[in-house]
Amino acid sequence: MGTELPESFTQHSGHKIDIDNKDGLIATGKADAALEFLRTEDIAVLTEVDEKALVRKIDWMIMPLMWAAYNLQYLDKVLINYASVMGLLSDTNMHTDQFSNLTLAFYVTYLFFELPTGFLMQRLPTAKYLGFNVTLWGLMTTLNCTAKNFPGLMVLRVLLGCFESAIAPALILITSMWYKRDEQPQRMGIWYLGTGTASIMGALVAYGLLFYTSNQFKPWQIMFLIFGLITIAVGICIFFFLPNNPMTSRLTHEEKVLAIERLRENQTGIENKHFKRSQLREVFCDPQTYLIAIIVTAMDVPNAAMSSFTSLIIQNFGFTTKETELLNIPNGAVSIVSILTVSYFAGRYNQRCVCVAASLACGLLGGCLLAFSPADQKAAQLAGNYLTQVTGSALPIMYSLAGANVAGHTKKVSMNAILLMSFCLGNILGPLTFRTEDEPNYIPAKIAIVVTISVAIVFTFALRTYYVLENRRRDRSQVVGYQDNEFLDMTDRENGEFRVSPRPQVYTACEL
Repeated sequence: MGTELPESFTQHSGHKIDIDNKDGLIATGKADAALEFLRTEDIAVLTEVDEKALVRKIDWMIMPLMWAAYNLQYLDKVLINYASVMGLLSDTNMHTDQFSNLTLAFYVTYLFFELPTGFLMQRLPTAKYLGFNVTLWGLMTTLNCTAKNFPGLMVLRVLLGCFESAIAPALILITSMWYKRDEQPQRMGIWYLGTGTASIMGALVAYGLLFYTSNQFKPWQIMFLIFGLITIAVGICIFFFLPNNPMTSRLTHEEKVLAIERLRENQTGIENKHFKRSQLREVFCDPQTYLIAIIVTAMDVPNAAMSSFTSLIIQNFGFTTKETELLNIPNGAVSIVSILTVSYFAGRYNQRCVCVAASLACGLLGGCLLAFSPADQKAAQLAGNYLTQVTGSALPIMYSLAGANVAGHTKKVSMNAILLMSFCLGNILGPLTFRTEDEPNYIPAKIAIVVTISVAIVFTFALRTYYVLENRRRDRSQVVGYQDNEFLDMTDRENGEFRVSPRPQVYTACEL
């Protein structure tokens, strides 16, 4: 069995495409899975009403589970932040440098597991693989309540990094296989809201547990137990209820066809389980890979610093433990508002790079307030702490840039892995800036926040400039398109019609 190869395809393509063909047919498994599904199907007529109803159904089918997964991965990762002022350090005889090493170990493991998990994600059913990992990291979170010392916590943090490494690349991949390019920023923003809601949930639960007075368990132990068991339950739900792709979902036959056809304009395909070495090589030859990696690394140095050390920073302003946990709540509110705002404008006005720069600029202002305002000015210091949280709203937009600007399934999976490795690198460097000898104000760490955000802003505009120049180059080449090239599993560089800046609908793959 095979799929018809567009006439004269190999004569006009400027790249060697990894699509086996014989007698004009594409070998099964080489093209996108969506094209194979459509081979014997009638093309449905998509009306505006039908599409809106379908999108709502898709939203309710996958978005709650994706939000729950990302909410819990962020929460399980930063529970140690709340536990740090609930007696964890004294109960396990840890000092600040060891606490920093726990955060470091998580992200080092996360980084090294990204490429293997990307390969496994392409070979295995995406949603099933995600659900399996969520369940296992929930188990690791639960076991934190049994840790008695630094080595025990270190082992659990390493394993937590292994299993959480699947979450972001899986959600980016799932979002890109269900939504059109202009719908992606808001959907990624919705599941990324988990970072804000997790901050509020964690702070409220931590505050409530401070009133727990029994000596049988420590408050921080109960906190790990509660959220660990919830995560296991959500992981099981994802395994059984989150569809792997539109073709195998619970949609009706007609809805499946519509769900696929509406994604043609993305020109990024849906899914292909055949690993293509040429697409992996292309990732490392693509300039946008390095620009995105630098931006994400630089912007996530502050992310790690603030997510792991916010409680200690606020407590060092002179607040009590209970006041500190309550003052963590606005961090989540700021995160939610900024993510909703930035993702809306990125999708509405097709200015993703500009929106990234704007959110980073707010974080830069916050970093300056933290680093340079007088230590006795609690209001300025708190304002700086909250404004720095806005930086996180740029990350889902960077996810959407990678999701919409990269085509070819192997290349998409590889790019997601590199993006998340950059995320990990930034989060590895962040905790290293907080040193015991800099207590209690951590001025060098706060200056590092200012510097790294500034670097991210500069390279964001460099990325935008590259996209504009690349688009002009492709316009001059005037390559003619072919039937079904949207689902031939070609990369963005192999497909001559692919565009990476604001264009008419037929050409646009990513709006800046």
